[in-house]
Amino acid sequence: MRCPYCKNENTEVIDSREVLEGSSIRRRRECAACKKRFTTYEKVDHADVTVVKRNGTREPFDRGKVLGGMAKACEKRNIGMKEIDDIADRIEMRIRSRGVKEIGSSEIGDMVIKELFRLDPVAYIRFASVYENFESPEEFRKAVSIFKSGAGRKNERRRED
Repeated sequence: MRCPYCKNENTEVIDSREVLEGSSIRRRRECAACKKRFTTYEKVDHADVTVVKRNGTREPFDRGKVLGGMAKACEKRNIGMKEIDDIADRIEMRIRSRGVKEIGSSEIGDMVIKELFRLDPVAYIRFASVYENFESPEEFRKAVSIFKSGAGRKNERRRED
């Protein structure tokens, strides 16, 4: 493993532990040259899952897109990248544990919405406004009232695929 700071190839593993119920290994490493420490993760390379988008197109599942959408929704909130990364891991694990070859993008969006609902009200509203394509202030008010009531995401708010 090459050091991300000085690019030296001589690094040493100083700590290893299982994470995500044994589906991944976290390794803490130290560079022999610059002595800086960094973390790497080792995960099983699962069979590809295809995402079926609302317009019918298909593309490979990209955890980075899930992560990016959540990170955008959580911008300027008191939410660490580790929390967002953990949610992305849980979502990916749920998808892969199903053993399916295809999944609808709306199913993934629903998973993200539920996680953000539990995490932070503002992040939830931000993500929902894009995911649900809010077009009026009334749709924002409705989403806020659902959050305040603790009722969760209502099916009647869901747009047709």
